[in-house]
Amino acid sequence: MTDRPPLTYFPAPRRTLFCSQCGSPIHRRVPEGDNRERDVCDHCGAIHYQNPRMVVGTVPVWEDRILLCRRAIEPRYNTWTLPAGFMELGESTAQGAARETLEESGARIELGQLFTIIDVPQIDQVHIFYLAQALGPELDPGPESLEARYYDESEIPWDDLSFRTVSTTLKQYLEDRRRGHLGCHHYTLDWHR
Repeated sequence: MTDRPPLTYFPAPRRTLFCSQCGSPIHRRVPEGDNRERDVCDHCGAIHYQNPRMVVGTVPVWEDRILLCRRAIEPRYNTWTLPAGFMELGESTAQGAARETLEESGARIELGQLFTIIDVPQIDQVHIFYLAQALGPELDPGPESLEARYYDESEIPWDDLSFRTVSTTLKQYLEDRRRGHLGCHHYTLDWHR
């Protein structure tokens, strides 16, 4: 078994204490003309809006087998996931999904249709997965993956998947595939304890 590496990555906290424009302390209040609390700099007037983070990825398939990557980073180190990650500034959701697939697995893909859009409001994220056809079986996982491999449906490690968005996307894909029609699906994950 691989030893867990020291914790080196987590997204930065959403709450900021100082203005990125002038360096003054930020105050949390409802700005004039707005209807919700924001981080506001009373010195320069900058309003620091916070928006959901976009996670983009793919459901890559080669000869009816689905590509999964075993995570080499937190959260959920050493569990299996679809190749996905945070969308970067300056890229589309499709570009980000293709980039993340290449970075995490080394798979060359042809990007397909949008498949799932999953709102995860309790963690301020939206997860978007595209269908993808692998252009060959070759894999070369990057530093965020311990390994990558293609799974037959009967081999999927359901009890060792990283996130509910991954398991629900995989279940939806397999259900659609059995029906013979791959649709586009949108839903919200409810908070559960």
